[in-house]
Amino acid sequence: MAATKIGNLEQWSEGLGYEVVEGWGKLPEGWEYGDVTGVGADSEDRVYVFTRSAHPVIVFDRDGRFLGSWGEGTIRRAHGLTVTPDDMVWLTDEGDHTVRKYTRDGRLLQTLGTPGQPADTGYAGASGPGCLLTIRRGGGPFHRPTKVAVAPSGDLYITDGYGNAQVHRFSAAGLLLQSWGGPGEGPGQFMLPHGLFVHPDGRVFVCDRENNRIQIFSPAGKFLTAWTDLLRPAGIALHGDLVYVGELYAAKGEVDMVGRTMAETHPSQVTVRDLTGKVLARWGGPDPLAPGSFTSAHELCVDRQGDLYVGEIDRLARTRTGRHRGIQKFIRGFCAGAQKL
Repeated sequence: MAATKIGNLEQWSEGLGYEVVEGWGKLPEGWEYGDVTGVGADSEDRVYVFTRSAHPVIVFDRDGRFLGSWGEGTIRRAHGLTVTPDDMVWLTDEGDHTVRKYTRDGRLLQTLGTPGQPADTGYAGASGPGCLLTIRRGGGPFHRPTKVAVAPSGDLYITDGYGNAQVHRFSAAGLLLQSWGGPGEGPGQFMLPHGLFVHPDGRVFVCDRENNRIQIFSPAGKFLTAWTDLLRPAGIALHGDLVYVGELYAAKGEVDMVGRTMAETHPSQVTVRDLTGKVLARWGGPDPLAPGSFTSAHELCVDRQGDLYVGEIDRLARTRTGRHRGIQKFIRGFCAGAQKL
């Protein structure tokens, strides 16, 4: 597989650049990705791809060779996947209202939440235009949870989610320590807390997707600041001092999940930022199936080598072309003559 330079990549003076590896992640004959909602890499750079398909967790080596799959028949609706530093795999099952811990080969170790029992938040129970406005209050874990992140302390932070408006903090043993948030647009409130990570210093970065911002909190949930120059940020990942953000597609005239009509069409994109939120690189163009563009960049991860993997939900591609792609891999590079960050 060859790496191809991305034609519409914007490169700042820092010289940060990326190339797409076309055709990465070839599936066995007859398999399809469907929506790729989660992706993570372990300590040996095996890549775990979480899909809404007959094969929920598909595993590749870093060169895209198929290694196996697991989770068949156990996941109601896939969402987030997180591989922790101890090589545990956490899955958020949005449809079952649970968060589960697995070994790398798919052995279930722990379940948080009660299967099939959502928290009472007032949520009307159906996705669609304006649906988040039916959330009247924050509730206990969970109502359609979205993503897990682990802190240096071992605590778990979980965004919750489509039917709730909270971040929950658990001990490593699974004891609920605190929750914060609630529906709204103010500091510390959420309209779809989605992706997140925890910085080594303990700060919690949360994609507040339908409020078009990333909120940053102390380890105890105190609001610190927000980045607001985004549109529908869904996935977020940290590698060193670089923050990777995936922003979803938006169509002019479409009504979003908080009842707003989109004034313009915006292609999905990935941005690379420093820890102040400054944009260092950005790519993603109007053709969703062009190499380096996205149908909707839903979740991201970075392996130990600094290579980036972007999982895509592909409603747009299915509607326009009937084709699927699922995931893309990008190799990090630098412009000739530029200073390395």
